[in-house]
Amino acid sequence: MPARKPVSVSGYVKPGFEVVRQAFIENWSRHGEVGAAFCVYQRGERIIDLWGGLRNRATDEPWEEDTMVLVFSTTKGMAGLAMALLHSRGLLDYEERVSNYWPEFAQQDKERVTVRQLLSHQAGLYTLDEPIDGSIVADLDRLAEVLARQRPAWEPGTCQAYHAVTLGFYESELLRRLDPQHRSLGRFFHEEIASPLDLDFYIGLPETIPNSRLATIVQTRASLAGLNLQMLPQIAAALNPRSPLRRSLLGSSSPSNLFDRERVYVRNVEVPAGSGVGTARSLARAYSVFATGGHELGVRQETLAALMAPAVPPLRGFHDECVLTDWELSLGFQKPNAVIPFGRPGAFGAPGWGGSFAFADPEVELGYAYVMNRMNAGQGYEPREEALRSALYSVLGHPAGPPAAK
Repeated sequence: MPARKPVSVSGYVKPGFEVVRQAFIENWSRHGEVGAAFCVYQRGERIIDLWGGLRNRATDEPWEEDTMVLVFSTTKGMAGLAMALLHSRGLLDYEERVSNYWPEFAQQDKERVTVRQLLSHQAGLYTLDEPIDGSIVADLDRLAEVLARQRPAWEPGTCQAYHAVTLGFYESELLRRLDPQHRSLGRFFHEEIASPLDLDFYIGLPETIPNSRLATIVQTRASLAGLNLQMLPQIAAALNPRSPLRRSLLGSSSPSNLFDRERVYVRNVEVPAGSGVGTARSLARAYSVFATGGHELGVRQETLAALMAPAVPPLRGFHDECVLTDWELSLGFQKPNAVIPFGRPGAFGAPGWGGSFAFADPEVELGYAYVMNRMNAGQGYEPREEALRSALYSVLGHPAGPPAAK
C-alpha cells in the first residue's frame, strides 16, 4: 500500500544528481516503499547517500543513517569479495580443482569440480540430501562432512542451478582450508574487509549490535498486477516441494530462521549465501574499492580482470535449473544480462530476495547499493531499484539497461 503520509528522506546527493533523490522519494508513492537506503560511490567519492521511511512499521520508528537490514542473497556478493581476496593473495586459483584444496570434497564423483564451477553454480550441489539444523551450521567441522558427502544432481559443469543456500557453506569451508588462520568466511570478511574499510556489514551478526539499529522485515503478498511475468514459473516452482528451486532452499530455514522475536535477527550464525546484515553505505563502499582497483585491500589486477570477464557457461548454457530463467553467474557474482541488466559489461554484483541489490561497475568506477525492508516477491527485476539505477545512469550518461519485460 502507498504511504499515507509524506515520507521523511534524509541524506545527500552530489549537485547534478537531484533526479536520483526524486526517484528515491517517488518509490514511496509509486511502489509502496516502507523503509530504504541507497548509496553510490564513484571514483572513491560518495556521491549519493540517502535513507528514509520507517525502520519499524509497527512502531513508526524511522530509518536512520546507521540503520542496518538483512539483505538475503545480496550477501553472496560480499562472500564473493572474500573469495576474490584469497585469489589476490595467491591462495586460491579459480581454475584449480576444489579437491586439491579440500581432499574430502572428492567423494561422490566430485573430484573434477573446479573452483570456477563451484562458485559459478555449475557443480550440481544446489541442495543437501542430509537435513541440517542450527547445531550443524554452527559446527563447521560437522557441516564440512555433510557438504563433502553430497552427490551432485548431475555431472558438474553441464548445467547451471542457483545454489541459493549451499554456495556460502561451500565457500566458507574452502576458505577455511586455504586461510592460514583457518577462519570462517564471516570472520575472514570481518577482519580482512569490513574492519579495514570501516564497514557496517556482518555475515554472522554479533550480539553487540542493538535492536535499535535493525530494520524489521515487512512481508507483503504478491499481486499478479505487480509481478514481472517472467517470475511466474519461479513462483510455481517455489510452491512445488519437488522442484530444484524449492529443494535449493531446504536448510535455509533450519539455520532458516534468520529472524529472532527478541533480537530481530539471529546472532552469530553464518549463512554466507544469505544472512548478511548491514547498510547500503557499506555495501557500496566495499564494491567501490574493487571498482577502483582494490588498492586499499591489496587486490591484484589479475583478480579484478577475472571478476570483470564474461561468465563462462556450462555445457548446456546459462538456463538455470532452479530459477528457470537465463542469467549469467560467475565466481560468486551475477553478471549483467537481459534478465537483470545493470551497469557496463564488466560489472559484477548480487541481487537479494525481496529487492535489494548491490554491485561494482569498474568501467565507470562505481560502487552501488540499494537495501530496503519491504519485501517484494522474487529476486531479480525490482521496480524500486530499477528506478534508482535508471535515474543514476541517466545522469552519468551511460545506459543502465532496459527494464526486464513485464
